Amino acid sequence: MKQELVIAPSILSLDFSRMSEQLKELAESKAAWIHFDVMDGHFVPNLTFGPDILKGVKKALHQVMDVHLMVTNPVQYADVFMDAGADIITFHVEALSNMEEVVALCRHIRSRDVKAGVSVKPNTSIDCILPYLEEMDLVLVMSVEPGFGGQKFQEQQLEKVRILRAKIDERNLQVRIEIDGGIQQDTGKLAIEAGCDALVAGSYVFKHNVKEAVETLLCQQ
Repeated sequence: MKQELVIAPSILSLDFSRMSEQLKELAESKAAWIHFDVMDGHFVPNLTFGPDILKGVKKALHQVMDVHLMVTNPVQYADVFMDAGADIITFHVEALSNMEEVVALCRHIRSRDVKAGVSVKPNTSIDCILPYLEEMDLVLVMSVEPGFGGQKFQEQQLEKVRILRAKIDERNLQVRIEIDGGIQQDTGKLAIEAGCDALVAGSYVFKHNVKEAVETLLCQQ
């Protein structure tokens, strides 16, 4: 079942020379979630935030903390970021050996009253996760290669969204479909039309007026 649209600005694109100003703008915006990209320099070729940054952002903002683990060992880091205040933990199916491990981690995350999400890279089929949607609260479709901001949206990834939307609705599940990568006004509209109910937006939000950019995305539904 499709849920109310949420916008999740990615603080990977936040202008850290204007950090306090942009955090204030986020707090006053209609963004319901804050997307927090965690990269270990191994699973993806970039290194970003640790748990202490999450703790600081959580103190400054009231929104849901949507943590995306792009790490080789999500089993270890899931607990680290849940301890730091994550409300949602999303990890990559590619980081684990099989779907039994994926399901086990989802169950562990949910056992701590945190929502569990599973993400797939652009070249990964979603077929492997379809039988296990009941174990998840969210599926994150990457519409760019994970690791760096500012990449061009891959429109062909919307087919995954359409398949997920059909399966989730057919089984009457409360599973969100989130998309991340190259989201702006036009691509956001395409993603919503395909079935997404959560949009991650980085550069589009932080290189413009934060509140206006968030509202523009919300108006695409």
